[in-house]
Amino acid sequence: MAKGEGEVRRSIKIKLIRHAESMNNQMYRDARVLYKGGTPDFDLDGWNHYIDQHRSADPGISDRGHLQAKKLCEYLAPHLNNQASHPVQIITSPMRRTMETILPTLKEMGKDVHVIVNALYHESEGCYLKDVAYPGMNQVEIKNFLERQDGLEFVAFNEDPTVGWYAHGTKAETRAESEERASAYYTWLCEYLDIQIHAADDDDDIYDAGVTLPSEADEQDHDKFSPRQRKRRTIICIGHGDFMSLVLKRVVAGFGHVIEHVGTPHRSAFVHYNTGITELEYFGKGRFLVMSQNNTPHLEDEFDLLTGGSLKDGWSYLIPDEEIMLYQEVSSYFADEVDGHIKEQAEALRNLYSSDHSFLARQGSNVDSEAAKNTEMTFVVKRGLQVVGCISFNDETGIISNLIVRPSVKGSEVDRDLLNAVLKHASSSGIHQIKAKNTDDYTELYEAHDFVLSDDGFFVRSIA
Repeated sequence: MAKGEGEVRRSIKIKLIRHAESMNNQMYRDARVLYKGGTPDFDLDGWNHYIDQHRSADPGISDRGHLQAKKLCEYLAPHLNNQASHPVQIITSPMRRTMETILPTLKEMGKDVHVIVNALYHESEGCYLKDVAYPGMNQVEIKNFLERQDGLEFVAFNEDPTVGWYAHGTKAETRAESEERASAYYTWLCEYLDIQIHAADDDDDIYDAGVTLPSEADEQDHDKFSPRQRKRRTIICIGHGDFMSLVLKRVVAGFGHVIEHVGTPHRSAFVHYNTGITELEYFGKGRFLVMSQNNTPHLEDEFDLLTGGSLKDGWSYLIPDEEIMLYQEVSSYFADEVDGHIKEQAEALRNLYSSDHSFLARQGSNVDSEAAKNTEMTFVVKRGLQVVGCISFNDETGIISNLIVRPSVKGSEVDRDLLNAVLKHASSSGIHQIKAKNTDDYTELYEAHDFVLSDDGFFVRSIA
């Protein structure tokens, strides 16, 4: 393929890997058995006492975790030696369990790796016990722990090498602080990768991997161990289950609507087994392909080593309880002010459930003109960031259209709240009469709000 604008798609390979089973992972598993977690006989007091006595602020990996780390090394080292350019770049959290996980691979690879210890990449909540912060290891201690004095870089650490990576913490990190840090780490990672992509003209290990040279015709893309003619720039990121999930949400959504509310767990999350691998391709300027997620090829047929990725391992607690997914107040927007994700969901509801439009029909034909955009309004009710109902109203014509409520929330008064919001808006705007097209679904609603069916098939109501 000739080199030209829009033709060459250089990319860097990235592997996100969760740490091996930690002693805390093992402790929680043991506590679940001892105190009958998840059953009607769950002993909460016994559970809390056991956790208080056995939890570590910065644990190492368990005996099973050491076996997982060994298996990971047996998979990673030959793969990287045969298919990755050198030095291989490894980004690791400063927490003990991540560094213990990658240590066998570092020893096997020798000096031909460049290690970055990034203090932003630690697990959510930080380094703490009973909400008391601990400083964590400092740069000197990490160098000694990894047995590396050279080829080691520190990011986001205190300038004083004797100060621990979490010395700034005063307690366990809040959810909002974890989200803020995930955004900072994602920004750093993209910038780190962009610098490499921009220098690609001089580096033969960053190229368009979608183009196969004639001499590579016999290479099997899914063979992770066979030598390759062209070795690729490869980044290994050793991190943590929850924080990797926060980062992956930004990989998928960029800087879109991914920030969680304070006190609200994830609406969605990415699950990883211990040493589970997610593979990405990075094309520069924040563009990612998610190639695979949570793979464990090194643990095939080793079911006793497959830990940390089930609902029993606490992942279900990342999903909000119903009680905190309450309806918000009705929000209103002019047609040209609707946020992207709200507009997308409102149009999807109209396409699915409106009797006025068939699926994939073009929406908003009545708001194409600039004048119409200044008079057409959208009102929505949200559950979290999920739109559960919407209604359109035109200030100039006084016509209500597209009153849509998701079937799963019918009977929850969402339709009433939407209509009341329109009536209140019309009254405050000095509109004297509003009309709504008659639909079987909302006849009772309109009649209950003093609308009268006219001869032209519209429900009509005067505004005092």
